[in-house]
Amino acid sequence: MAGKRHRGWRTFLTNKYLKDKEKKFVEYDPEYPVKYAIFITEEEWVAFVDQRRDENFKKVSATNRERASNPTYAYKKGRLGYARLEEKILDETKSDATSLPPHVLWKEARMGKDGTVRDDVQHIYDECETLSQSISTAEDQENRSVLSRALNVPEYPGRVRGKGHGCTPTSLYKNPRRRNPSNQEVMDTLQALQAQVLQLQKDNERYRCMEKCSSQLKETSEKASINCQNKFPEGISSCQLYLSSPTYRLVGKGKVHNTSGDLLHHRPLPDGHLKVSVDVVLDKDALLPIPDIVSETTLLRDAIGSFVAWPLDLIFIDDETPTKPASKDNGILRHNESVASQKEVFAQGSQQLSQKIGSRQKNKRDLPVTSLPKKGAFVPRYQISLETLVDSSDMATAGAIRLLDMEEDIFGYSCTETIGKEDLEHIFRHQELGVGVIHTYIRFLYDNFMRGNDQLSNRFRFVSSSLVNKALICREPDSCREYLVKRFMASSTNNLYLWPYNSGCHWLLLAIDPLKEVVYFLNSIDGEWTNYPDMKQLVDTSIKVFRSQRQARVPRTKSSNITWIKVQCPLQRNSIDCGYFVMRFMREIINMNQIEIPITYFDEYKCAHYTRLQLEQIKEELCQYFIEKRLISI
Repeated sequence: MAGKRHRGWRTFLTNKYLKDKEKKFVEYDPEYPVKYAIFITEEEWVAFVDQRRDENFKKVSATNRERASNPTYAYKKGRLGYARLEEKILDETKSDATSLPPHVLWKEARMGKDGTVRDDVQHIYDECETLSQSISTAEDQENRSVLSRALNVPEYPGRVRGKGHGCTPTSLYKNPRRRNPSNQEVMDTLQALQAQVLQLQKDNERYRCMEKCSSQLKETSEKASINCQNKFPEGISSCQLYLSSPTYRLVGKGKVHNTSGDLLHHRPLPDGHLKVSVDVVLDKDALLPIPDIVSETTLLRDAIGSFVAWPLDLIFIDDETPTKPASKDNGILRHNESVASQKEVFAQGSQQLSQKIGSRQKNKRDLPVTSLPKKGAFVPRYQISLETLVDSSDMATAGAIRLLDMEEDIFGYSCTETIGKEDLEHIFRHQELGVGVIHTYIRFLYDNFMRGNDQLSNRFRFVSSSLVNKALICREPDSCREYLVKRFMASSTNNLYLWPYNSGCHWLLLAIDPLKEVVYFLNSIDGEWTNYPDMKQLVDTSIKVFRSQRQARVPRTKSSNITWIKVQCPLQRNSIDCGYFVMRFMREIINMNQIEIPITYFDEYKCAHYTRLQLEQIKEELCQYFIEKRLISI
């Protein structure tokens, strides 16, 4: 209404001071209207006169005047107006409705006194009736109204066509006003976007490294099968690792895997290289011959316990004596000092662990040490036994599987987990783990710790990694949220939900307390939860929906804040161990029997890194469980 008044005021000034009696613009400069000095200053008056005399303005004004004087669909109700016309029709028809559809009111406003309707008006009305049957009310509100579609004209903001002045989409459709986001919500969105940008930059850099190394990789599986070199014994052998730059020297010890068709991190090996596992490092500053693009590892010391590609001419079996290459006469640096073998390292670790276990509280259930000899080297006897069983059974053939039933109490639904030969090979060879192995270990924890123990079974629950993972969060976020909310609703007291989350190439653990709205974030590569925005958004949304369904009252200051705590847990030193770390995290949390996890982790298990022996214990438990469950039989 104010805009209409203002336009009328400007038209009045134009007709009175800028035009003559014939409605033509005067040639002389009009006098300043002193009478209206409180409304318009002299500077504004000069600008107003110049704007009205502008040729473009005159052209637009003439076009609008001509269009208004001869409208396509003339309004025939005089000064009655849409609002009073609508009120009149509703009174005459004695209808209980509070308003009429815009296209019905538009047609009535163009009906003659004798009740006749022009054909073109009737055609528009009929088209509106047809469109109203196929377009939803929400689509009508958000895009263009039925009447605007039929007339094929744009929809202007702040008005509803066919409803007259003063009617807005908000008042007509009762749309709630959109709330501006709070500063905290804006900062959360900004942090999530920054995390996505950083992740994209890392992915881009990793892709470039992969492209750079792709020329060295084998392109066909036939070439990959040639990796079995005659120079080395077939299978796995202990070896010494040398580098030739900047000097020819011994840098470490490990095992060479000379197996036909072997892959490195699911990729073919580069030409002239074999797959080796690093056990001992002699030169702490030695670089890897080919950096590990998966874990972004460049130093040999960071690859202990993992697999890397090593040049053929720099690998020597332990019983061989390396000779100096002819082209390396200058600057020879040999290391002949003795190095503790891996068996000695495991023996020392076993003694240290036994001493630490003996000093702990007696009421704590700790890791079993039955498989750890008190003296001598650590012998993975359950792994050896299981591997022998596998080789003697039908599991030795490719494609063989075993099925493990998962009870409803474990994940909130009953299912069957599939274990293949490849899953067992990953355990034996200490390779990246799949969801089948992680879930099998969860079944082990349930059977050996929680079954029959009401306190533990009521306190700790698990979330299935098969139903909630990165791929499903991106593809089916609603089903992931529904599963989490349903899982949370099953709890009547404070519970801690342990969720091994797979981001696509990495395992981490979330421990969620939905009642206290606290999420503990345990990541063995020291990453932030902001690096996983889809996962964080899913957890936050699920907790808020859970809060709403249980009708919990939360202070307004906390209504949008879910507490996330980054736990300073042990960190891995390669790109392989994340799955083993997650299994040990779950075991230690259940073993401590505490819902609250300290930020600095549990004192009983606090350390910078897990040793290889500590991870071997987890593998031993898994293999022992496979044997006891008779999943593998001859």
